[in-house]
Amino acid sequence: MTVGAQDQVRAALAAADADAASPEERAEMLMEIALGLQIRPQSGSDLAAAVELYSKAQELCPPTHSLLKARIGARKATALQAIPENGTTSLECARDELQAAIPPIRDLGAAEELAEAEMNLGIALQSLAGAGKARITDAISAYQRSLRTFDRVTFPKEYAILQNNLATAFLSIPFTDERAKMREALAVQAFEEGLKVVTLIDHPSEYAMLQNNLGNALQYASSSHVLENNLRAIQAYDEALKVRDRKTTPREYANTISNKANCLWNLPDDVDDPTSGNRKNVVAARDLYLEAREIFAAAGEQSKARIVAEALDQIDRELLAGAAPRISNGHMLEAD
Repeated sequence: MTVGAQDQVRAALAAADADAASPEERAEMLMEIALGLQIRPQSGSDLAAAVELYSKAQELCPPTHSLLKARIGARKATALQAIPENGTTSLECARDELQAAIPPIRDLGAAEELAEAEMNLGIALQSLAGAGKARITDAISAYQRSLRTFDRVTFPKEYAILQNNLATAFLSIPFTDERAKMREALAVQAFEEGLKVVTLIDHPSEYAMLQNNLGNALQYASSSHVLENNLRAIQAYDEALKVRDRKTTPREYANTISNKANCLWNLPDDVDDPTSGNRKNVVAARDLYLEAREIFAAAGEQSKARIVAEALDQIDRELLAGAAPRISNGHMLEAD
């Protein structure tokens, strides 16, 4: 915990033990201080300090103030979700806090509060589903409930994030049944819905995220229109790269150029003559992979660097052999 955070926590806890204010006023004060630590954390320990203050606020909050207690729990959950960890303990605690907070917020709070809590519950459940500790369908249901309030007109940013998360949730379901193609189509549709409400100028990071993920959905869709989908995917990646660059967003930039490289690897040089080969595109893909590997390695993202290195080894073998089969290798899909 940073020195400043330590001072804030000590001062907050001392003030909370004073008798000058009512219990609910002290609980609100602790919640506000915790929120300040959470919004501008200097380290993971600052987030842990925020969780500590939220917990103290919950203890102080009188049982008669159920809405206030639910609001504290919902905020505590977002701090828990932000704590970096190897396991899922914090995420599971966040899920439990949100599930406890949602009923009183639904009964007594504002519609926007409920929608935010449902969205955060969906995010927690989606992350836990990836670890085999929740059902992805429950995350999808939470997102859909949130969309009852976070519509495209009044809440465009939240709407776009929800559409992105819905799409990545659809794509995370194993393609082992007859509805797999329908889920792929729903994912593409959700990405496109999100792009209807965010713009390059007003919402650059959300725009880039959606374009990158739309490109992935198109590139890896089970479709009879592979060439058309790959061309659309390249366009989507190029739109994302209008925002993402190596200087300001290196990791996101590396993700997108890796995805574009995967797509180029599968794209013929002459789209009007797909049988003419794709050596030019494979060389372009190699250049992108080289840059991405360098960025991932510098950022300490060794698993992604290894995936890209494997793709490079395969491309080099194909180029030496004078052939370039159209195959792809591990994409990086982002979810918010």
